[in-house]
Amino acid sequence: MTNRNKTKGSAWERAIVDFLRSAGWPHAERRLAGSAIDRGDIAGIVGVVIEAKNTTRLDLAGWIDEAERERANDNAFLGVVWHKRRGKASAGDGYVTMTGAAFAELLGDALLNRRAEGGEAA
Repeated sequence: MTNRNKTKGSAWERAIVDFLRSAGWPHAERRLAGSAIDRGDIAGIVGVVIEAKNTTRLDLAGWIDEAERERANDNAFLGVVWHKRRGKASAGDGYVTMTGAAFAELLGDALLNRRAEGGEAA
């Protein structure tokens, strides 16, 4: 008998991969389960660990802790949780949660890239 939660989780992971590929990340793929050291659910974006969640009950603190452990296991720059939005099927409508420190670092990198391209800082 198939585990309904596993089926929902796998479908959400596939939705995220499909969305990322259509957004220009052609190497995005689901990680195979079973590794002794968990490094997230989605691979193929260098330096980024994505933990996928499709559940009705939120546990942001627990999920972030999990993503941060997986980020450390992968020696990655960024760990995020991509969780499904109730009533929406597209991963583009989902939520991506990260620590404030990770967000500040992303903002800093975006600013540096903008300046390097000759754009003005906001």
